[in-house]
Amino acid sequence: MKSFMFALSGIMTALRMERNMRIHFMSSFIVLVVSFYFSITKMEWLFILFAIGGMFALELLNSAVERVVDLVTAEYHPLAKQAKDLAAGAVLVYAALSAVIGMIIFLPYVVRLL
Repeated sequence: MKSFMFALSGIMTALRMERNMRIHFMSSFIVLVVSFYFSITKMEWLFILFAIGGMFALELLNSAVERVVDLVTAEYHPLAKQAKDLAAGAVLVYAALSAVIGMIIFLPYVVRLL
């Protein structure tokens, strides 16, 4: 139970302190509302939920990497920069993949609506 509470504390900290996490949270809320509106299929729901869950997980890991690097060194170091950039790159790759998934799923629904 303690581990679960620590994990929830980490998520809440990220939502409070990380602007990108709040952006992902609001985007996810909008995607969920649109998913309900279009009554997407079960398979589409799986892709949407994996995209959302993966995005949150990667953003949490990115934030953790940034904090550990900041804890280790306050001075500029090329390896510290690389660690932060690599973690941010992972988030960007997954965000791009999530956007493509969203377009593949929602574009046909939007076209039918028009």
